[in-house]
Amino acid sequence: MTDTTIDPGMAAGDCAPKARRAGREARRAARAAPIPVAARPVRPGLEGGQYRPLTDAGVARIHEAALVALEQIGLANAPPSGVEILTGAGAIRGEDGRIRFPRALVEDMLAVAARDITLCARDPAHDLLLSGTRVHYGTAGAAVHIVDLETGGYRDSTARDLWQAARLAHHLDNIHFFQRTMVCRDVEDNFDMDINTLYACLAGTTKHVGTSFSDPAHVAGGIELIHLVAGGEEAWRARPFVSNSNCFVVPPMKFAEDACRTMELLVRAGMPILLLSAGQAGATAPAPIATAIVQAVAECLAGVVYVNAIVPGHPAIFGTWPFVSDLRTGAMSGGSAEQALLTAGCAQMHRFYGLPGGAAAGIADAKLPDMQAGWEQAISNVLAGLAGLNMIYESGGMFASLLGFSPEGLVLADDLIGQALRCVRGIEVPEDLVGLEAMRAVCLGGPGHYLGADETLRLMQTEYVYPRLADRTSPKEWEELGRPELLARAKARVAEILAVSEAPLVPPDVDRAVRARFRIAF
Repeated sequence: MTDTTIDPGMAAGDCAPKARRAGREARRAARAAPIPVAARPVRPGLEGGQYRPLTDAGVARIHEAALVALEQIGLANAPPSGVEILTGAGAIRGEDGRIRFPRALVEDMLAVAARDITLCARDPAHDLLLSGTRVHYGTAGAAVHIVDLETGGYRDSTARDLWQAARLAHHLDNIHFFQRTMVCRDVEDNFDMDINTLYACLAGTTKHVGTSFSDPAHVAGGIELIHLVAGGEEAWRARPFVSNSNCFVVPPMKFAEDACRTMELLVRAGMPILLLSAGQAGATAPAPIATAIVQAVAECLAGVVYVNAIVPGHPAIFGTWPFVSDLRTGAMSGGSAEQALLTAGCAQMHRFYGLPGGAAAGIADAKLPDMQAGWEQAISNVLAGLAGLNMIYESGGMFASLLGFSPEGLVLADDLIGQALRCVRGIEVPEDLVGLEAMRAVCLGGPGHYLGADETLRLMQTEYVYPRLADRTSPKEWEELGRPELLARAKARVAEILAVSEAPLVPPDVDRAVRARFRIAF
């Protein structure tokens, strides 16, 4: 990226090319120097919570309505094991087979539910503390296509595509965790697909990984693979670096039997659980935004009871994750303002309960990384961060309402999320602000500008975020550079990252053991 900022060391009116070049080189060197994570202008775990689309009264009404829904409507289709677990904890199975949840049971389970949990990564530098309004951005999605910018079309996604997406995420500072972004459509056997999904993520990044299982019978193999990577069961349980994205409900208000059995096995195996309720407002959730949140909260509260009835205090993420329908067609509209509001409202509800929370943002309905994608991804990512959502899933790379994943879109999202995080961080007002030393030095006999002030130079890297791919050149410089296009720069960045190394991010002996035990497709 061409640096076009004014040289802070240049006196007013001094246009000497040599001095200008020297100043720019000094700034480039300063930017290239590593900055400690704590001193960076944006970083994982910044505290949001400035934006509150729901009033306190609205939050209380949603909570009350959710409790009434659980007591009076309940959830259908619990598996036999779930019926035993839930009724053993105090839930009531009616003559209609639905499980209903007394208010006191919900309140008791909320009292023992895990708070302030840490999602571990294989590299502890990437651990995520889910507490209060601490914000983390990452991926998710399970797209079935890759956005192919070479052809301008879509093609089926593969296990290698997923591995490469994980490798990209590993090198992007503003992607804090990696949950599978696409389906390995070149793997036909469902067990092999679940294993390849898990291993592609683990081989690509040492950040926290999210995965899922299509059948409870696949859990044992997945846990065996995880133990191989961790170095044994004891090491895994000490630092569980994979969480399960679990759609334990099929909205409206029904349990998903296979997913529930999977959840039971994984809780006992020590894996953190994302309790995922993904209704679609106007289709499988009520059309009013507030009532869609009510249903998602009720379903996730049922999940809180379920998990804590198995193992009290087990780490679980309150995954109120409602989507939006375009009511003209019934199609999903993940890039809408209504989606942004739903996600921000759900963030307020997890804060109300004091539970770690996660939901979706950053989805584009656009088919390609274009202006429509930019505004759709920006509005929901910014609002989710400002609302203090702990885990912001699907924040980068997802197009066509989750049907397509774009590698170039993911590296562009790294820039976009950096700007969103800067909004989340807000404006600090230091105690010594009233000292006004810099203003005195500049205005009272000084040069009349702040370009060379010590304060300006000191804050250059800690107060301001500089995009890696976005263009800030003047029109003249843009012309001189050959009118560089954003997507071309994104493609080059993808190629640059993927060229670093193709070695899986697991020890070679572990990789050999995994490939000897399982059919790995990449």
